Amino acid sequence: MRRISVGAMKQRMWMRLVAKVSVRSCVMVAVLAVMTGVAVPRCLAQSAGKERVRQQGWQATLRDRLPLLGHRNWILVVDSAYPLQTTPGMEVVETHMGLLPTLTATLAQIGESRHVRANVFQDAELREIPESDAPGITRFRKDADTLLRGAKLAHAPLGLPHLTLIGKVADASKDFQILVLKSDETLPYTSVFLQLDCKYWSDDAEKRLRAVARH
Repeated sequence: MRRISVGAMKQRMWMRLVAKVSVRSCVMVAVLAVMTGVAVPRCLAQSAGKERVRQQGWQATLRDRLPLLGHRNWILVVDSAYPLQTTPGMEVVETHMGLLPTLTATLAQIGESRHVRANVFQDAELREIPESDAPGITRFRKDADTLLRGAKLAHAPLGLPHLTLIGKVADASKDFQILVLKSDETLPYTSVFLQLDCKYWSDDAEKRLRAVARH
């Protein structure tokens, strides 16, 4: 009778297990595989590869759209429950990432552009949500504040009621393109609204121009 080594038996056991689990379970399987000294399942490597492709996909879309966007366009980085609006001019792209990583990459691309900057709006409700109603919201607020402070924005983020912001976006989309980057975030009122403005023309310069034009 052919003898099978212990290592081979372990490997066969994991192959049967991997065949039964979904891709979402691959991380747990990989941890158990490392603990027992067998090879990391192929499904984990395949899942990681697909994740990189998805991330590169939405960032490539943003990189493609950004040169065409300008003053009065919006980019929204939203949580997973943000509604699919029926107004024209709305393009929705899933990022398959958390909201803050999506926002970080988005602000980086805007920061590298020559022509646009971002005026940032957040839901006013975000500041009022207790930790007991949404576990993790306190940490999110802290991390979001740190991220936005480090983004060197022209103006501090402005908080407005959620419905007010949705209304602003709906009105703008009638004439101007809106890009919605939908994240995997599952905390409420965490969406960030980026109203694009001209980077090479300041608000002060605009005020001076309007003052001259009135005379």
